[in-house]
Amino acid sequence: MAGAAIAAVDAVVFDYGGVLTGPVRESIAAWLKADGIEPASFSRTLKAWLSRDAEQGTPVHRLETGELTVEQFDALLAAELTTVDGRAVDPVGVLVRLFAGMRPDPAMFELVGELRGLGIRVALLSNSWGNTYPRELIDGLLEPVVISGEVGLRKPLAPIYRLTLDLLGLPAGRVLFVDDAEPNVLGARAVGMPALLHTDAATTRAALAELVPGLRPRP
Repeated sequence: MAGAAIAAVDAVVFDYGGVLTGPVRESIAAWLKADGIEPASFSRTLKAWLSRDAEQGTPVHRLETGELTVEQFDALLAAELTTVDGRAVDPVGVLVRLFAGMRPDPAMFELVGELRGLGIRVALLSNSWGNTYPRELIDGLLEPVVISGEVGLRKPLAPIYRLTLDLLGLPAGRVLFVDDAEPNVLGARAVGMPALLHTDAATTRAALAELVPGLRPRP
């Protein structure tokens, strides 16, 4: 789970997209199909902008830190994409359509509530791609809420994890980080946080049940 044994945790920090929501990949696949976009052109662009080998300052990095507006990013992304019938991709609302199928996962929000009830602090640490966060829900359940574009920092770079730890006032070794992207999990571990790669709600709950007394895995 965390690269090193951990006996217990005082806080759990969750990513948003793909962890507290349904899978982002399903939303992307539906968008590509609905807009008639060649999946290869999206994969190629995303790899160039987001891979571990990508230099800092790609459009994705600048979007995540708030240096690019959503509209500016939409235009840059649309210009890189191709459609199956040769049409230009409409740049207006690209990210809105990309994330349209992403919904909060009730099982994960139930888990967050149970952790709180058991005395475990819960927080959010998310890279923002301009997708709409249910702020009333997350602000009421999670503390602190750290979103990359709001603080000018991004995962998997160390400063955003350290900021979250500072806001919690806890040592890294007592804070578990949960994310569905391996580079972000590795980034958390690099600053001393145990970290869990999320695949689904049941698996994450089962892993947390080993660390949190009173939390039960679902049968």
